[in-house]
Parts: sequence; structure tokens; C-alpha cells
Amino acid sequence: MTLRNDGQNPKKNLIYQIQRRNKSTGKSNKLDTHFPRTMFAKASVSADHPGVTDHVDAFTNQICEVIVGKNQAVKLAVACLLARGHLLIEDIPGVGKTTLSQALARSLALAFQRIQFTSDLLPADILGNSIFDRAEQRFVFHRGPLFAQVVLIDEVNRATAKTQSALLEAMEEQRISVDGMTYDLPEPFFVIATQNPQHAVGTFPLPESQLDRFLMRIELGVPDRTSERAMLLGMDRRVMLKELKPVMSPQTLIEIQDNVRKVHASPALLDYLQDLLDASRQRHITGLSPRAGLALLHASQAWALMHGREMLLPEDIQAVGVAVMAHRLGHDLEQSGQSGRTLADNLLHTVPVP
Repeated sequence: MTLRNDGQNPKKNLIYQIQRRNKSTGKSNKLDTHFPRTMFAKASVSADHPGVTDHVDAFTNQICEVIVGKNQAVKLAVACLLARGHLLIEDIPGVGKTTLSQALARSLALAFQRIQFTSDLLPADILGNSIFDRAEQRFVFHRGPLFAQVVLIDEVNRATAKTQSALLEAMEEQRISVDGMTYDLPEPFFVIATQNPQHAVGTFPLPESQLDRFLMRIELGVPDRTSERAMLLGMDRRVMLKELKPVMSPQTLIEIQDNVRKVHASPALLDYLQDLLDASRQRHITGLSPRAGLALLHASQAWALMHGREMLLPEDIQAVGVAVMAHRLGHDLEQSGQSGRTLADNLLHTVPVP
């Protein structure tokens, strides 16, 4: 597909400039995809012009230098952040969950806090407390560790339902309410929670309403043999984290997050997304909610922007589909029968692309 000049001033025609640039560098104007993109956009416009992909690539590559052999999981985590979502990681101890969280925060110069959830943790321990100031003769609110830009909640299902519910307002509305007062959380605000297997002793299963607040659930897994050898012979990860330099400012991240919502979704693409939602409701007891549909759309928009496109393709939905849908269709991956991951994968393979 060749991009053309639509009669506008070439200096102001973005599409024409991109075509000229690609011609001079020997790049093709054809997208590398097997989908019939003419159904999803009138023209293929690259997102390289504002430097978005340069920032995102530098950010992703720096994290992959620390978290070796898990590039796909890192990219999904970055997409979750760009989509203004929250991330749930379900995996065994020692695979890099905390390291990933710290690398994200340090690469963006964001304030980081880690909260260890336990069975005796109270909502005030994470939200904050109002303490009486004798000098001023009034109660003064002291903010808790949730007032950070990147918050790692370790073993989220170790806490009771009362403490878990304290996160609902924070994750959905980016604010909390204490003693009749509302406090805004910092921007950007990104929660990364880790979860133990449900058969473990002392765990409290997350309710569906809490799971639905997480845009994605991923597993890091162990690295391949080559990557693990590089990690064994390389620098200590704690030292590497201390040496990480920010690759973009928080304000740049917010601007990129704003651009995610501007990625174009054509009617044909939205038909495909709604077909996935309808199929899930026919094959599952509850199926995917409207909030899940928005989550799938926003995650796909972030994935498209990360790959230099300003319009959605079905491959973007398929790339993030399992991470977005699996925990909403069945959060216990170790149960007998079909798991949420299996159901999500079946949806993506059986629902036809329009």
C-alpha cells in the first residue's frame, strides 16, 4: 500500500512526510501484518513523528537489560502502564517481580513504595491515619505508602477482604476517602500486585470486583538457559537498579498515556472486539463485562502505539488478549478443567476476524 499526498501542502502533510522519509531510508510503507488493514484504517500513519516509539523503546530496552529473557512480559507490563491500568503478577517467588517494579519506577524517575500484605494488615496501614496535633488542636492526616506513583503490593491475597477492599477506590478513581475527606493520589499512579497460588496456606482469594480492577495479569516465569547464564555471570541486579538512569520524565509519560487514547479504532475493529465480548458471554457463566471491553481496547491501543501505529489492528488485540481476559474468565489457573487462560486463548483462535 503506497501512501499518497491528498493535495495538501507537502510540508504540512504528515502522511506525505512519512512517505518521503521512508523512501529516503529505504523503508517500506507497507505494514508487516497478515490482516486486511484496509478494513481498519484509510491510511497507515506511523507514530514515530512525535518520538513516542523512541521513548518507549528506550524505556523497554533498559528494563529488559535488568529482567533478562522475559521480553514479552516486560512489553505487556509497559503496555499496561501506558494504558493507565494496573498489573497483577501471579508467579513463584524469586522470578523478578520486585525487580521489575523498581526498574519501571527508576527508569521514569517515579516515586516507588513497596507494601507487604499480611493477614493482620489494616486499611489505615496503607491509606494513612489522622493523628491529633496538640499544638494546632486538630487532626492532621498522615499519608500512607499508597501515596506513591509506582506501588508494589507484595502477596496481595495474604491480606483480608477488608484491607483488599481499601484498594478499590484508589485503583479505579485514583483517590482515597478517609474520615470524610477525599485525597487525590499522585499522577501517574501504577499498582503492581503479586499473588500467591490460591492453594497456599493463609491466602484470601481476590473477589471478582478486585480482579476486574487489574487491567492485566501476567506471569514472568523463569528465563531460558542462555538468559539465565547471562544473569549468573552478569552484574548483581540490585547494583544494576541503583545505576539505572531515567529515560523519560513523568510528564513525558503522561503525554504518551494521553496519546494512547487517541489511537484510532475503526468500526470493523470494534466489531471484532465486540464479537470477542459476545462469545465470552455465551461460553462463560458471566463472560467479560463492559469494563473488560474498555480494558481490552485501551491495552490494544497502547500496544499499537508502542509499535509505531496510530490505528488498531486485530493483531494488537490478540497480542494483549490473554493477559487482559484470562483473570476475568477464571482467575485460578490451577483448577481442573478449562482455565481462564485456556478460555481466552480459545476465544482468540475461534472468533473470526471480520
